[in-house]
Amino acid sequence: MPVKKFRKVMAANRGEIAIRIFRACTELGIGTVAIYSEQDKLALHRYKADEAYLIGKGKGPIDAYLAIDEIIDLARRKEIDAIHPGYGFLSENPDFSAACERAGIVFIGPTAEIQQRVGDKVSGRKVAIEAGVPVVPGTANPVRSEEEALIFAKEAGYPIIVKASAGGGGRGMRVARNQKELLEGLKSAASEAQAAFGNATIFLERYIEKPKHVEVQILGDNHGNIVHFYERDCSIQRRHQKVIEIAPSLYLTPKKRKEVCDYAMALAKYVGYRNAGTVEILMDQEGKYYIIEVKPRIQVEHTVTE
Repeated sequence: MPVKKFRKVMAANRGEIAIRIFRACTELGIGTVAIYSEQDKLALHRYKADEAYLIGKGKGPIDAYLAIDEIIDLARRKEIDAIHPGYGFLSENPDFSAACERAGIVFIGPTAEIQQRVGDKVSGRKVAIEAGVPVVPGTANPVRSEEEALIFAKEAGYPIIVKASAGGGGRGMRVARNQKELLEGLKSAASEAQAAFGNATIFLERYIEKPKHVEVQILGDNHGNIVHFYERDCSIQRRHQKVIEIAPSLYLTPKKRKEVCDYAMALAKYVGYRNAGTVEILMDQEGKYYIIEVKPRIQVEHTVTE
């Protein structure tokens, strides 16, 4: 079967990740296309690409890079073969992946279906349970009312963590150690999630005190082949945001390392994962592991694995 080589790849992003995408394309002899907002007209990534085009005229920088219709229209007019979303912005947006497919442009990332199944944390929990891998005890569905939250709190006990179903980076997360903090956390987490991700959906999990946090890098092709590249340790965090990552983890024995990588592979194979992704796992103080989410995109920390 003949392989079609990309002639031009667009990075629907900015900054460090766009520059890395352009560097890789240049090494492969592929033309590169940058997009930039009005505020980023002097940004370095604009000058690292073979071509660069302004998007979102009159819009703020965030809205500019989220303009799906404008990005797709530009890509079609400039005969772009593929779009790499990087991380953040549209990287976990199934609507963008589907729009690329409709336009005949390759989306360099998981399919819209895979993003919908594992990118949303509530859906991802259900998929993990179906795949037979352990998850942190939590609500099976999004929390729609204070009453639902209080019922879960009574059953699970405090502390509880409120989590945004979409996005990441520590946003939309609140730890509650009593009823007052829980009710306040529901509102503030939903508000922050709406502002950051355009999605106010939240759910609850039992909060694991002082966990070890590891993530397994996975990679799948279009033919059903899936591999992992072992783990990164990101236990050093501030406000649920990773500060330092190392590889390999200093906390894992060879047996535990195999276990967490097997969990990640079981989940990836269950959904037929495609492209780069990360399975995030927590270990409690008793040494039990729980899968908490799948990031269906390349991560900032991919360079640690590299």
